[in-house]
Amino acid sequence: MDALRTRTLRLMELLGHDEEPYGVGYTDDRPEGFGPKPGILLDRGKEERGELDWHKVFSTFSCLTGNIKRARSRRVAAYISHEECGCMGGGFYAGVYRPYLHMNVAYVSTGVPGTHVEGEHYMPSLETMGAFMDEIDMPEHKGRYCVVKPLEDFAPEDPALSVTFFARPEAMAGLHSLAGFATGDAHVVVAPFGAACTCIVSWPQVFQSRGEEKAVIGGFDLSARKFLKPDELTFSVAMPLYVRMLDAMEESALTRENWKTVRKRVASSRRRWGGAKD
Repeated sequence: MDALRTRTLRLMELLGHDEEPYGVGYTDDRPEGFGPKPGILLDRGKEERGELDWHKVFSTFSCLTGNIKRARSRRVAAYISHEECGCMGGGFYAGVYRPYLHMNVAYVSTGVPGTHVEGEHYMPSLETMGAFMDEIDMPEHKGRYCVVKPLEDFAPEDPALSVTFFARPEAMAGLHSLAGFATGDAHVVVAPFGAACTCIVSWPQVFQSRGEEKAVIGGFDLSARKFLKPDELTFSVAMPLYVRMLDAMEESALTRENWKTVRKRVASSRRRWGGAKD
């Protein structure tokens, strides 16, 4: 067992949490696991020339977070690529194609006037959604596939870029406290807007590329709540911050008296929700 896995298991012991985290990485090799079927290649040039058949695009829809849910049930990988995209938003947020599509901006905000695309109304205008898409400027990566897989499946010589815990509020409180203790930053934990996959894949990498240490709480995406367990959220950090958290855990509040009371509630939550279905 490598050192990172050993330390991760120790953190889980302190938290009282029962699901090992997932990691995000990139590879040219198609992994075993769950992903979309091959579909139309998404391209803004084709979009602007009117060459994208939107009926066909939407007919092969496959949510990255939905595939992560399936992957978690078997402890395997979820993946997405340009050729096997399944979701115009997920593909962009995972960095497998760029630039983003105008349709994505319209779909997440107020829709396309005069069409059946009424929009999800998650942003109040095309302008605000466009500004968000401009801000999610994913760093360049090597690898055809974006892969979300169990952290222990990453080789030490090719580590994950970021780490995600799936947890309910009691265990999440421990992760929140540890991130603050590890950095001394009262603003280290953030909950920015974005799809569920944005908070798992995009934001940790974007913050890291800017030289910002941020732990990202996600799972507030209304479209993806059905792919998470009741009351469950995601907690994602870039690998450098995760290592800092592991370095700090033995001196943190997780080894002190106040945490013991909360840890009992973690166990209670596990008992209460362990068999819950979506």
